[in-house]
Amino acid sequence: MLANSLFFYDRTFKYLHSHIHDWCKKGVISNTLKVYVNSVKKESIKMTTGKKYRIGIDVGGTFTDGVLVIDDEVIAKTKEKTTSDVTTGTIKTIDTLLSKSGIDPNSIGLITLSTTHTTNAIIERKGLDRVGIIRLALPTGSAIPPLTGWPSDLKEALGGSENVAMIPGGYNYDGEPIADIDEELVREKVREMAVNVDTFAVTGVFSPIRSDQEETVERIIKEELGDDVPVTLSCEISTISLLERENSAILNASVISVMNRAIDAIKDAMASRDIKAELFIMQNDGSVIQAEYATDYPIFPLASGPAASIRGAVFLTNIKNGALVDVGGTSTDVGYMVDGFPRESMMTVEIGGVKTNIRAPDLTSVPLGGGTIVEIEGNSVKRLGPESVALDLQTLALSYGGPMTTVHDIAVAKGRLTEDLAIFKTPHATHPENAKELDPEIIDKAWDMVKKRVEKTIDEIKTDPEDIPVILVGGGSMVVPTEFAGATKTYESEHSEVAGALGATLAEVAAYAENVVDLEVRDRQEAIDETVQMAIDNVVRNGGDGDSANVLDIQEVPFSYMPGEREKIRVKVKSKFKGI
Repeated sequence: MLANSLFFYDRTFKYLHSHIHDWCKKGVISNTLKVYVNSVKKESIKMTTGKKYRIGIDVGGTFTDGVLVIDDEVIAKTKEKTTSDVTTGTIKTIDTLLSKSGIDPNSIGLITLSTTHTTNAIIERKGLDRVGIIRLALPTGSAIPPLTGWPSDLKEALGGSENVAMIPGGYNYDGEPIADIDEELVREKVREMAVNVDTFAVTGVFSPIRSDQEETVERIIKEELGDDVPVTLSCEISTISLLERENSAILNASVISVMNRAIDAIKDAMASRDIKAELFIMQNDGSVIQAEYATDYPIFPLASGPAASIRGAVFLTNIKNGALVDVGGTSTDVGYMVDGFPRESMMTVEIGGVKTNIRAPDLTSVPLGGGTIVEIEGNSVKRLGPESVALDLQTLALSYGGPMTTVHDIAVAKGRLTEDLAIFKTPHATHPENAKELDPEIIDKAWDMVKKRVEKTIDEIKTDPEDIPVILVGGGSMVVPTEFAGATKTYESEHSEVAGALGATLAEVAAYAENVVDLEVRDRQEAIDETVQMAIDNVVRNGGDGDSANVLDIQEVPFSYMPGEREKIRVKVKSKFKGI
């Protein structure tokens, strides 16, 4: 009886709260009653005992978005300006969500963060660890030494080429050793580098096929310098390609302290607010890992923002295959969804001027956002961007009384942007008449240019000529059209402006496993089952529930240049959070 009463009570005030804003605008009820209903709703939230709330945070270049959810319901959401140190803006986002919702911090069970900490550190060359680099390749594999082609300032930030050692080791494609490891030489090199480096990156030729030599070097480093010295093994970071895999391992080693500091700061803030929740970090593939695991593999969240937006868009629309158009203040990201997850890029991923082969979403970013400047000459549009007024939109844009015409102004003039978004603290326009007084020919030409730029980008990410669904998300989604050539339908939904934060908090734990087998000596199904179990073990280590794990994808890639019937088996599994 009590449970039924609480259910009715909660649902009643959810209904009132969802309509209260419109009723106030129409004068149906007074703002005094609105304040009262809001306060009563907070009390009803506090009564839903036994449930665990989740917070999702998506750190973008301009704004840090946050949502508080329970089950599938958004309780509170916010957009805060991203701070230069990132962490301050993140903590402010948590505080705002707590203030808006009025919930007991002890009732939060999970916080998931999609962060740009490591990306910013690499791009800005700030706070990076000095890396000791060991390549197992001699007597071959020395023609192109480590750090070749790297930007000079980034190499310098990592400690320079003097902390590089190439020693005998590595394997041929068939798993036969190129050379045995000289353990005494490894110890000598480790001791030489110890006073100059903070972390180590170890890469061996074909180590994803056989990892034991890399593991031996890790053991030696720990024996010489202690268990607290971070060591990145390339076989755990990426796949076969030597140079790109080595680059990925070095970059991972360089941002371990950056990720540690960020996670420690957020955990300290959580403790000071009496939040005892689990902390997870969003990965590039749309899944999450425990914060403690992310400190060992900080390169995996580098492109987590677009992945989070895709997961949020899938939840909001239930569309699992199609294009995502995520519009911000300065740029638009267009990605592709496959079965509810980001399609993985098959191309080399460049990070801070360095080529890597990490797993990352297949994404195209174009200079188009609300702040993009529309350059006018006479009665024609000379150019659309790439320059943007960015955070100065509310002082420079025409519809705010400023001197510059932006895409935001064109959307106001076209009637696409007509009302304030509650999540923003400022109105959508203070001088809309300025935008509407533009030459109608200018307005139409600029709008058509915006439309064609989005259409071209959608067409580029498609794999066949068929029309596909398109989902519009992001704080700037209201500044682009809703109909595009090549789209079966364009979807918009409530909360789309915080799709990234929503995707972060609703993401599942996922993990990969790879295995190279010879089917002449191994049973195929037995090899697949073994790889699936390896992936399930990995997902449990990441904080997932092994009992709820299910296989998302199995790939078999034959090695035509190898003897026998060798192939790589790659498995991806996902699961629910363990205990949450």
